[in-house]
Amino acid sequence: MQSTRHDFGKVVNLEIGEYGKDDSGVWWARVPALGYPTGMLTDHQVTEHDDGTITVSPSILMEGHKGKPAWHGYLERGVWREV
Repeated sequence: MQSTRHDFGKVVNLEIGEYGKDDSGVWWARVPALGYPTGMLTDHQVTEHDDGTITVSPSILMEGHKGKPAWHGYLERGVWREV
């Protein structure tokens, strides 16, 4: 899934599959799966490319809540790929 970058101020409001940087320089992402919240990428290395896309490493793992399975995948040059 191709993602969209959406930078913002203090209020984090990302749609499914979007990522962005807040005004303090912290990167955030919302995995491309319905029902998962937006999460900070502070435990990841984020590489920003010349075209504005990012690559995140290691892989992103969102733990499931209330019986939902976890989402596990990669964000590489702005493209989401599920494991």
